[in-house]
Amino acid sequence: MESRLDYPKLAPGGYRAMLGLETYVRQCGLEPALLELVKIRASQINGCAYCLDMHTKDARVLGESEQRIYALDAWRETPFYSARERAALAWTESVTLVGRDHVPDVAFEEVSAHFTEMEVVNLTWAIVTINSWNRIAIAMRSVPGSYEPAHRGQASE
Repeated sequence: MESRLDYPKLAPGGYRAMLGLETYVRQCGLEPALLELVKIRASQINGCAYCLDMHTKDARVLGESEQRIYALDAWRETPFYSARERAALAWTESVTLVGRDHVPDVAFEEVSAHFTEMEVVNLTWAIVTINSWNRIAIAMRSVPGSYEPAHRGQASE
């Protein structure tokens, strides 16, 4: 498999804009491990191998267990996630699959029970950002496998 285009080089302004949004999300105050779970779940839904490779590695660096990473696709059937994480994962699915049911009120009520208004907005920015990265990586055929996390405590796009 080969990448289709070197999009950061061909459109550096767009790439920098995406990195800016990613930087905001990383600094928004939501727990880094929670953000990685959200990124993995959205990437599973979208089928983005590059982002799955990246964010499972980043989650491990942050101390996430193999069990929780492996079970993420079936999070509703496991006892491994907190109520806050479950609300974030349900919100992730609703926002990622926006065309299916247009993010119903029940999903908003659930996430709002576990997150402040600002956190809901920031969680939504995180979901929108990973969905954008997924679409870029899939469209440009970013090749999974070569990504290496920076160092403990820091996750990437």
